[in-house]
Amino acid sequence: MRTAEPDLYRDTWVRYLGYANEVGESFRPLVPVPVVWASYGVATAYVTADAIDKGRRAATAHAQDPAKATRVGVAVVDTFVWQSLASVAIPGFTINRLCAASLALLEPLTRWPPPLRRWATTALGLAAIPLIIPPIDRSVDFLMDSSLRKLYGAPGEPPAPH
Repeated sequence: MRTAEPDLYRDTWVRYLGYANEVGESFRPLVPVPVVWASYGVATAYVTADAIDKGRRAATAHAQDPAKATRVGVAVVDTFVWQSLASVAIPGFTINRLCAASLALLEPLTRWPPPLRRWATTALGLAAIPLIIPPIDRSVDFLMDSSLRKLYGAPGEPPAPH
């Protein structure tokens, strides 16, 4: 019996590259803004590479299928949109706003010096990452299932004839 090949982008350490922008947003109070932008570059490269990989897998799996191009397109689009929302846009925005709010609130509520407030904000952002990922993933699944996936069915499946 042959076991399934592990997915480089979902089953290995490479998956954590998708969270680079959340880490960047957490460190925003401490690092220059171009470092935060670079973290978005890493996360976007991960999303793009995963989408390309899913397209290649779909092409291999459906090599003899007349709807191969459609299946490949659906796999790439579904992966890219899902990953863009669940790994980059929504978590990045969430951590950005959480850190901005905490930094703004720590000044009037504490007597901590600015460096301590910035480090506390960064620690809060980093601690929040594992807590926000599961609900964001489920929400993006629901959003995609309720919208885009209705156009083409399950990921990798060709659109249903109308």
